[in-house]
Amino acid sequence: MIRTRHAKEEDLPEILDIYNQGIHDRIATLDTDEKEMPMMTAWFHEREEASPMLIAEKQETIVGWASLSPFSSRNVYRKVAMLSVYVARQQRGNGIGKVLLSAIETEAKKAGLHKIVLFSLPFNKQGHRLYDSAGYRTVGVMKEQGLMDGEYIDITLMEKIV
Repeated sequence: MIRTRHAKEEDLPEILDIYNQGIHDRIATLDTDEKEMPMMTAWFHEREEASPMLIAEKQETIVGWASLSPFSSRNVYRKVAMLSVYVARQQRGNGIGKVLLSAIETEAKKAGLHKIVLFSLPFNKQGHRLYDSAGYRTVGVMKEQGLMDGEYIDITLMEKIV
């Protein structure tokens, strides 16, 4: 059974490990440099109340996390959030992303958010299936948006009204 809850500071080592797996696997982020605890701790403490962060636990082990962050600092976008979802390498394909996505959307509604947007790597087929099945729509593709391992990578932009 997978359960979700709000992340706590003591969860940060596991959150960091899962994020770094996404960096190493080149599947979930354009980041190529492993992150360290001081950066993760600062990021965690800078989060706003309208920017929830959840973790997924399976048998008391953190197996994934999801977060919402402000889309922009401009007031006109205050009801729009950016989504991040990361699942531990060994747990991908087991429904954890679906559980996290549903839970974070519930939190978005509680926070009074109107819309969730996300950026995805076009070759992250598993992620695209997850987002498509949850009702996210592809808005477009930003060509050669970032540089990873010496190659320019496209980014898919998706959105959902919550």
